[in-house]
Amino acid sequence: MKDILKELQRLNSSVRRLADRFAPAVDTGVFDRFHAFRASSENSMLTIRGISHPDAITFSELRGIDDVLAGLRMNTLQFLKGLPCNNVLLYGPRGTGKSSATKALLGAYRRRGLRMIEVQRDSLIHIMEVAELIRGRQERFIVFCDDLSFEEDEKSYRRIKTVLEGGLEVRPENMLIYATSNRRHLMPEKTGDNLPEMVDGELQPAETVEEKLSLSDRFGLRLGMQHFDMETFLDIISNYAALRKIRIASGELRKHAVRWALDHGSFSGRTARQFIDDLEGRLRLKKSSPGRRSTES
Repeated sequence: MKDILKELQRLNSSVRRLADRFAPAVDTGVFDRFHAFRASSENSMLTIRGISHPDAITFSELRGIDDVLAGLRMNTLQFLKGLPCNNVLLYGPRGTGKSSATKALLGAYRRRGLRMIEVQRDSLIHIMEVAELIRGRQERFIVFCDDLSFEEDEKSYRRIKTVLEGGLEVRPENMLIYATSNRRHLMPEKTGDNLPEMVDGELQPAETVEEKLSLSDRFGLRLGMQHFDMETFLDIISNYAALRKIRIASGELRKHAVRWALDHGSFSGRTARQFIDDLEGRLRLKKSSPGRRSTES
């Protein structure tokens, strides 16, 4: 019997060593070498990798969302100074600058100690592990959840609910969660959610609405965005053209920009940037190849 127990202990030790070999370990030194990070789940274990080249978008590129930017920057400055502040939810139509506004914070404030960790929805199971890794560090970390939303039957949203508010363990004071979503309440809403239901013969209000509201309500600062009109779109175009020093008559710029927007069915900031990328590329190609016929329409 003793020999069997020893053999079992040996096998158990071997299995643990094998598991440790394949389980990705978090190198906390990564926080000293980078400003931006990506947290992911590999083999059901948390991994954190540094991002060598984070998106270098700046606030000077963003137009049409001044009020949102003011609220976002004020909250972030409070966070950096150790003052009371809130987790943030940016919501609204696609292409209006929700992600860009959040990413611009890193470039603006990284010298003041701001760091950003991107966590995808399927890695939220590790969010408390992320919190423990950064707890007590001198840097201030924004956990960035981009394009966050949950379907009706998903339960993973409860993880982030616990971190935002409601759990027994306190969120680290050097950590905030900034999320973006196309949905105001992060979960699908149906007409039937607002209808009362019968419970044991008694008419009661449906609890579905309360459950869905309880998640977004935990973001103390909720900043909404709206669709851009044509004039705002053209202002974004003019701003991009000035920043990139694109030389083209304003009338021509507006004409081509409107045509591009109509072809793409959107006056969004994303559409504006795609147009400018295309225009700048074609103009630079023309300049570098003077013997070729211009393809500009």
